[in-house]
Amino acid sequence: MASVEFDPYLERKAFDETKEGVKGLVDAKITEIPRIFHVPKDSLTDKKPSVSDLEIPTIDFASVHVDTSSREAVVEKVKYAAEKLGFFQVINHGVPLNVLEEIQDGVRRFHEEDPEVKKQYFTRDDDNKKFIYNSNFYLYSSSTSLNWRDSFVCYIAPDPPNSQDALFEYSKHVMSLGGLLFELLSEALGLESETLKRKECLKTLLMVCHYYPPCPKPDLTMGISKHSDNSFLTVLLQDNIGGLQIRHQDSWVEVAPLPGSLVINIGDFLQLITNDRFVSVEHRVLANRQGPRISLASFFSSSKHHNSRVYGPMKELVSEENPPKYRDITIKEYTDGYFEKGLDGTSHLLNFRI
Repeated sequence: MASVEFDPYLERKAFDETKEGVKGLVDAKITEIPRIFHVPKDSLTDKKPSVSDLEIPTIDFASVHVDTSSREAVVEKVKYAAEKLGFFQVINHGVPLNVLEEIQDGVRRFHEEDPEVKKQYFTRDDDNKKFIYNSNFYLYSSSTSLNWRDSFVCYIAPDPPNSQDALFEYSKHVMSLGGLLFELLSEALGLESETLKRKECLKTLLMVCHYYPPCPKPDLTMGISKHSDNSFLTVLLQDNIGGLQIRHQDSWVEVAPLPGSLVINIGDFLQLITNDRFVSVEHRVLANRQGPRISLASFFSSSKHHNSRVYGPMKELVSEENPPKYRDITIKEYTDGYFEKGLDGTSHLLNFRI
């Protein structure tokens, strides 16, 4: 019997036109995973976390406002994590536990809504939309396999949507925590506390709320393919299912869920403006038979809309001995290329190296 010709574009289009995402496939009780979700065989060989003694640091922020020496101790830990690993977890971060629980419940409820309700928000055109639901933002990027997750995106700052629900309650706390993180990161660079805020690193907050349905064949696909973030900084709330891993040297290291904590990671823009002092590292999420897995990534990304501000290595951090490693860019230039490329496992930052 002749095999049916596989046309990935048509399969992606057919999947997209359902407007029901991966959740729709699971609700249809599929037992096989569509080919458009299959990752290349060579990327299946390292799905298990490598044997490693490395643990992602957990930093307690309880003492950050107590006195100078306590704050300096926290700054030292932040500095180590930002320079060596690009990732750390924080506890006593100021976001109440009930707010963390409510926002996770809210994300789950949205993704488990009647499909006809979700379809009202479904779009591939994010221009001037405050709230967007879809699956795989790079759906038509032929260089990447699709990932086993659906997402909704909400632009929170500088112009929040007109709503008072759990998402915005959570976002107020995240904005406050972001302000503190940028102060500590500025101090870790040996600069004034307000330095990174003055560069508008805190200007835009984009929240992406992921839903990873249980996967019948998790060895064939990924929850999110390996990538680094197109942000200055990312604040991640993950539930207890796990699956997040970061790349460290040649190993994959698990970021084990810690109840009540938030995961912080350095993004590409912060690596660029710190001239490689801080590192934006690749990370990924495994698909899982358990589920759904819920996570919320809050990106401090400056604005790709109508923002002409140019970013390059900060003058305070470059010298004759340490010249700029990157050319100047706008956030829009970087982000447009990042989205076009999709999550293909390569760093978009490399395209801007001098």
